[in-house]
Amino acid sequence: MDIKCSIAGLALGLLITGCSSAPQPIIDTKGVNMSVYEQDLAECQQYSEQVDTSSGVAKGAAAGGIVGGAAGAIGGGSGTRGAGVGAVIGAAKSGGRAAAEKQAVVKNCLRGRGYRVLN
Repeated sequence: MDIKCSIAGLALGLLITGCSSAPQPIIDTKGVNMSVYEQDLAECQQYSEQVDTSSGVAKGAAAGGIVGGAAGAIGGGSGTRGAGVGAVIGAAKSGGRAAAEKQAVVKNCLRGRGYRVLN
């Protein structure tokens, strides 16, 4: 039970860190009215909230659980333990992809508004 809690805690920490540490877009500020930019950035971030992260994480967890369970059973170990580990890894990967997609939405939105996004 302790290993499951440790793995789940580690995965949750990775998900939270991955989402919170997503880099802000870096723009070329030459000639940019920063108050207008801040408003545009906020609006673009609101658009990025339309990215459905919950179903992606759930699907990743389910797929990871299936693969992990099968691998654990084939390897002679506990299919249940493998499923748990696989589910955590699958959820973490899907969470990272969703965070990257949200950042792409923000950057594309800013580019569409005429900003030179550098990262």
